[in-house]
Amino acid sequence: MAVDTRILVVLGTRPEAIKLAPLIRELRRRPGQRTHVCLTGQHREMVTSVLGFFHVETDSDLEVMQPNQSLSGLASRALAGVDGILTSFAPEWTIVQGDTTTAFAAALASYHRRVKVAHVEAGLRSYDRFHPYPEEANRLMTAAVTDMHFCPTARARENLLAERVPDSAIRVVGNTVIDALQDALVRVRAQAEVERAVRAAFPALRLDRPLVLVTGHRRESFGKPFEDLLLAIRDVARAEDVQFVYPVHLNPNVQRPVHEILGGVPNIHLGEPIGYPELVFLAQECRLILTDSGGIQEEAAALGRPVLVMREVTERRESVEAGVSRLVGTDRALIVEWTLRLLRDEATYRQMARKVDVYGDGHASARIADALGLAPPAAERAAAAVAE
Repeated sequence: MAVDTRILVVLGTRPEAIKLAPLIRELRRRPGQRTHVCLTGQHREMVTSVLGFFHVETDSDLEVMQPNQSLSGLASRALAGVDGILTSFAPEWTIVQGDTTTAFAAALASYHRRVKVAHVEAGLRSYDRFHPYPEEANRLMTAAVTDMHFCPTARARENLLAERVPDSAIRVVGNTVIDALQDALVRVRAQAEVERAVRAAFPALRLDRPLVLVTGHRRESFGKPFEDLLLAIRDVARAEDVQFVYPVHLNPNVQRPVHEILGGVPNIHLGEPIGYPELVFLAQECRLILTDSGGIQEEAAALGRPVLVMREVTERRESVEAGVSRLVGTDRALIVEWTLRLLRDEATYRQMARKVDVYGDGHASARIADALGLAPPAAERAAAAVAE
């Protein structure tokens, strides 16, 4: 690859920021590249916080969000905004991550300009285009215009091969979320202010007592399914002397039912969304996690925390098959049953509370940079020469 390779990285949401931050830092360590980081503005405050934590600077901001914006409105504004960056920066590669509307719009804009697309966390499939929604369709459409698919696992590679993606266009590199998590763990342990921030966010929380971490905000669960999972949490809170900690997503479709159903329950601590280091801290401190998030399923496996996945399907089957997470859907009785089992049955808990490396070893970012043809930093080249 030619000297001064131009690479555009586009991101819009907090999960993208977490998973792309270590890759951006790795790219910028490499000689012979110019990496331009473009924000779409899909999750402004949360993205800015994550990138600040990882010391990643950005180059442009499309500010695409508008009040009550539809998915089509978001996609069209992101598509037009990224097209402008492609015209001015003229990259050789555009890197997108995961399954967001930002990722698909950036990939499509790049395809229109004949710019090569690299898809990080490629190949995940639930095989239900409305679960998760719209993420499953976003992944499929992004794959259609991708030139290099960076898969987190062998299963993801098999999914792409079954869709007749050429093997030469696929690399199994691990998930960059493990790179981010390992970096974050070092920082969290060294920074006492992270614990202080958690205490400030949840003033009544007792960190010396057992707690369950909850995250829930899936669009496809809005309405009765979401209310059922909240009722299940309330049932367990009333039956067991354990604390629940729930940083509540700002979407009104989440805020309203959460506060209506869980507000006022003494051992349920509700709060505003928290930063990534605070979330990592709570994931370390908790006994188990109830979630419908994809990224937390991956992080929990690396931390050795059991996960009950409150979704009808998951595209992250590896941890389910490893026995460290379990799919419980939004079924009220099933969520109650398995949460109580993990709280009361030590044998079941020990069986699920295991660290597994099914999602990577913390070196995915370096493998991606290598696959893009970027030379290692000078210090590493020198060390390799000495070793020889």
